[in-house]
Amino acid sequence: MKVNGIPYRTIWLKPDDARVVQVIDQTRLPHAFEVADLRTLDDACRAICDMTVRGAGLIGATAGWGMYLASLQAPDYGFDAFMRAAGARLTATRPTAANLAWAVRRVLAALSVGCDAAQGRQIAQQTACAIADENATHCYQIGQHGLGVLTELARRKQGQCINILTHCNAGWLAFVDHGSATAPIYAAHDAGIDLHVWVDETRPRNQGASLTAWELGQHGVPHTLIADNAGGHLMQHGLVDLVITGADRVTNCGDVANKIGTYLKALAARDNGVPFYVALPSSTFDFTLGDGVAGIPIEERDASEVRWVPGKNAQGELTSVQICPDTTPARNWGFDVTPARLVTQLICERGLCDASEVGIAALFGARP
Repeated sequence: MKVNGIPYRTIWLKPDDARVVQVIDQTRLPHAFEVADLRTLDDACRAICDMTVRGAGLIGATAGWGMYLASLQAPDYGFDAFMRAAGARLTATRPTAANLAWAVRRVLAALSVGCDAAQGRQIAQQTACAIADENATHCYQIGQHGLGVLTELARRKQGQCINILTHCNAGWLAFVDHGSATAPIYAAHDAGIDLHVWVDETRPRNQGASLTAWELGQHGVPHTLIADNAGGHLMQHGLVDLVITGADRVTNCGDVANKIGTYLKALAARDNGVPFYVALPSSTFDFTLGDGVAGIPIEERDASEVRWVPGKNAQGELTSVQICPDTTPARNWGFDVTPARLVTQLICERGLCDASEVGIAALFGARP
């Protein structure tokens, strides 16, 4: 996608230094656009933990490149053991998104062919690059499949504006390019379909306000920021035609883990007859899990994210303010699980399917 008219991905190998991976620092958005350098395994782990990079797809791509950076640090003797340990460190950084562990396993599998350290470094680089490229391609394909849904909706509305509600950021900033939930939106906007996006602020880290609104604005997509709790009201009054969210992990029966608050949107959508779609690449499926509520690990983050809010003050200075009494405790669960029964369909790079074990199996056949 483009930033101020210049094409960017969210992660790439530095053009003049193949020992450095560069990323867009998302903790600085929307008020500043900055690029950060990752030079070591520690840098990659830290970037994932502190959310310099975030979003299921981008976390996976960063894990892939983190394994490459680890290979540059790995000794020739003991290379395999070093890489396994590096993979364990990366996998432990954030527990909910399936893409992270998937990317680590993919690099380790590629390294298992019995190679020396020099070959291993080449393989790690090639695999990390492949993970990133496939992520961008899959998100583009999600957009094309989702475009059909929005085209049909526009036909039924006889050209009237389509109102879409999304939650958190499942845009190109959350992946390598295009995004998952936003990919159909961008494709439809570029095709000339009249649409508008309701953007949930997405407390406590406000990824909707700071990231989704920013990237939609960069692409020229009409949008309006709303409080998280406004979605149900809008649905009751016929102001939402469709909900599209992303996902951090989807089970083999279609249960969806996504940013906290997604479940409430799905309940409101069901009560008001609003279709609820979830967009994801195949790397987000966890085919080892059935019951998402019981089985998906839910990350609990630092309570300070609930008690403090960062932003820009009237003087244009970036600052943080405390929004509760000094002694008030807080809890901060990062994700919730939306049961498959509330999901209209899943949109992935292979097409659309019902959020059920039968539907997913029909689309994928053998597991990807």
